[in-house]
Amino acid sequence: MEILVCVKRVPTVGGAITVSADGLSVDTRMSGFTISPHEECAVEEAVRLVERFGGSVTVVTLGPAEAEEQLRSCLALGASAAVLLETAGGTELGPAPTAAALHSVAAGGGFDLVLLGNEAADTGDYQVGIRLAHLLGWPAATGIKALTMDDGGTSATARREYRGVAETYTLPLPCVLTVREGINLPRYPSLPGRLRAKRAVISRVPVPSVPGAGLRTTALRVPAAARREATVLGHGVDAVPALVTVLAELGVLS
Repeated sequence: MEILVCVKRVPTVGGAITVSADGLSVDTRMSGFTISPHEECAVEEAVRLVERFGGSVTVVTLGPAEAEEQLRSCLALGASAAVLLETAGGTELGPAPTAAALHSVAAGGGFDLVLLGNEAADTGDYQVGIRLAHLLGWPAATGIKALTMDDGGTSATARREYRGVAETYTLPLPCVLTVREGINLPRYPSLPGRLRAKRAVISRVPVPSVPGAGLRTTALRVPAAARREATVLGHGVDAVPALVTVLAELGVLS
């Protein structure tokens, strides 16, 4: 089984977000980068399928030269090959040109299955998987939380929940699936996997800049954080009466 997994280089979540001085971009100088949890699960699912049915896993990303780091992380997890669709100057492309660039890899690779994360961790646009399936002319299912293959390797059974209702789809191969975090528990890369990934050759394909293909940013702002206030009840033993009153109001004292 030949599987293609599409991933994206995104800033590591959990850190403080700051905007550049011109207000047009996120300042990532102090940020780490990774792929989204959905995509980590997509890579893990692909590796598990190949371990069962044989074949290989190829990972592809569209982004700057630095995205090679994320591809090597996927190789360390068990992917066999990696392709970097390198954008000029790290230009951020919208869902339509992104899907078109990924199509150039997916269409000619003889793949049985294409996996993506359900949505991009940074933009959350939910569009690339559907657009790619449309370009390929393949069936697609999104938001998948469970996936099984028939023993003949001719169809996939994908399950998801939508508004509290369990849904099951049977799709003939080849097909496109977008998976959600929780479909599996991604493994940690082994030392041999890391060494193999470090030595691996990554295929680089320049993506020519297309006028109007990039996203146009007008302004960015960080939402105001909720203010936190504290009240000083007093100092030393003088604060005890006020503290007892507060505890009584909270129902801690009986």
